[in-house]
Amino acid sequence: MRLRNVWMCALGIALVASVACGGGQSTSNKSAEPTAPAGTPAGQKVDMATAGDVKGTVTLDGTAPKNAPIKMNADPICLKLNKDPQFQETFMVADGKLANVFVYVKDGLGNYVYDQPTDKVTIDQQNCRYHPHVFGMRVGQTLVIKNSDDTLHNIHAMPKTNTEFNEGEPIKGMTRDKVFTAKEVMVPFKCDVHGWMNAYVGVLDHPYYAVTDKDGKFELKSLPPGTYTIEAWHEKLGAQEQKVTLGQKESKDVSFTFKAPAVPTNN
Repeated sequence: MRLRNVWMCALGIALVASVACGGGQSTSNKSAEPTAPAGTPAGQKVDMATAGDVKGTVTLDGTAPKNAPIKMNADPICLKLNKDPQFQETFMVADGKLANVFVYVKDGLGNYVYDQPTDKVTIDQQNCRYHPHVFGMRVGQTLVIKNSDDTLHNIHAMPKTNTEFNEGEPIKGMTRDKVFTAKEVMVPFKCDVHGWMNAYVGVLDHPYYAVTDKDGKFELKSLPPGTYTIEAWHEKLGAQEQKVTLGQKESKDVSFTFKAPAVPTNN
């Protein structure tokens, strides 16, 4: 009981100081189906009858470094929620296939315009982790920040282009809404209370993005014909680009291979 009281006191102090941290939404390895309003002087709509797809796989060449272990002893609630050993999600590799890679169209879309999405994106602070770890969303789309744990969390966004924010959520079930106003790849999140918590979001002005799944696969659906620069981004391994030219109703495979670090990377 004494330990619990000390911990709750510490949480109260942290809350007064407006310092707080953040995990649950699934990511998709397929981009959303784009919709486009009638063409305007500044843009044109996507002709779905001629659109094609770009899909592929991201692999890791070499042995992945071991993910750093997470010690949650500082928060008894986090410790109780996680009975098994916890590790960072930096290198999620299975049979050489790399998950949690953000893949998107970096250049080539020209003046196409799209409807603003009405659905919301959620980042959940659950079991003292951010969920999802890597995800994408659109400029102007609502991001719901949720606390699913019975402990103080906060989410500290550290963008270079958008506005920084640091929001605390001391009560289980609390939510806050945020919106990014400019495209930015990537925006990192961290927790100032639980130092092991981190996540990344790619913010784009178009719907052509995806996060590789456990098999390293991704798909960018319904791209109009054209020549594009496709970028694959990983939090430790950096970014790679490839050019691809897509014809009408064509499907192209684009694969990326990242080289494993020669020396173990600290998470």
